[in-house]
Amino acid sequence: MTSSFGKLFRTTTFGESHGPAVGVIVDGCPPRLPIDLALIQRDIDRRRTGQSRLVSQRKESDQVELLSGVFEGQTTGTPIAMVFPNKDQRPKAYDHLKDLYRPSHADYTYDAKYGFRDYRGGGRSSARETTSRVASAAIARQLLTQKATIEVLGWVSQIHTIESTMTADEVTFDAVEAHPTRCPDPAVAPQMEAAVKQASKDGDSLGGVVTVVAKGVPAGLGAPVFDRIEADLAKAMLSLPASKGFEVGSGFAGTKMKGSEHNDPFVPGESGPQTTSNYSGGVQGGISNGQDIVCRVAFKPTATIASAQQTVTTDGQTTSLAAKGRHDPCVLPRAVPVVEAMMLLVLADHWLLQRTVNID
Repeated sequence: MTSSFGKLFRTTTFGESHGPAVGVIVDGCPPRLPIDLALIQRDIDRRRTGQSRLVSQRKESDQVELLSGVFEGQTTGTPIAMVFPNKDQRPKAYDHLKDLYRPSHADYTYDAKYGFRDYRGGGRSSARETTSRVASAAIARQLLTQKATIEVLGWVSQIHTIESTMTADEVTFDAVEAHPTRCPDPAVAPQMEAAVKQASKDGDSLGGVVTVVAKGVPAGLGAPVFDRIEADLAKAMLSLPASKGFEVGSGFAGTKMKGSEHNDPFVPGESGPQTTSNYSGGVQGGISNGQDIVCRVAFKPTATIASAQQTVTTDGQTTSLAAKGRHDPCVLPRAVPVVEAMMLLVLADHWLLQRTVNID
């Protein structure tokens, strides 16, 4: 089982949902990068449980413990290690799951692959692991903002059938953080909140879509064929728990357009050619073209619900399960910083790779 992501900017996560801790080792970050621990903590706090009534009520403070790689406020060029103790772990609360498979979870597939599984909240398959990704990406964010002026922002654009039509140019960080759904659209955010609360009351769950944009990305990141930047973004996003779909630019909607409608015309720009539209989503031929990179990630409804569902025991006997515990009725609000994290990790890696390809 591999737990590492990236080529030059490399992230290795460790730990289980109800083990002693989760953590991350960041390898390949250049030296002498000033690090603001408060900015790391900010992104961790945006991901953590218990931040509103719309998410899991597990109480983890997730205070970052920096173990190595930073000295006198700067990176040293050596591995950066961070750890987050699990202080509100309740492994005994999962004893009733030891001998059965939860519907639409990784329980059966882990057993099928390894012949053994960690039934304490799913172990490595739990979204608890994404704490480590967000911590690593907080380092990547500081690298990209300080050295490359790249900014990444995500928001909830859909929950269930409720959609926002706001564009990337209309969305701000403050607007995203102003509402517990992390939808910046005041016209639909209250509707989303009500829908999540009703689903929770009904013992059910909802899915939706997170949109993410990267602004200030220079032209030239990525490569043709296997290292296309959108291919790496797709792998990054689909590695997230509960993710089920990925689009860049026009995505599947582009299939309903003609080439004359979908092509992005070029016009002269101050730093090179610019496009008058962005159906390509900032990527052409697997390489960034200097426009905003816009992606959407679809998340399924949370698999753990309080309503009874049919399942089987580990020895093949029919049974039913009405799940207990502290779970998100909708993963979307906490998925926003995690989607941002995966885009940041991909962009940091490609930005460093480009500096090995073209030194001008």
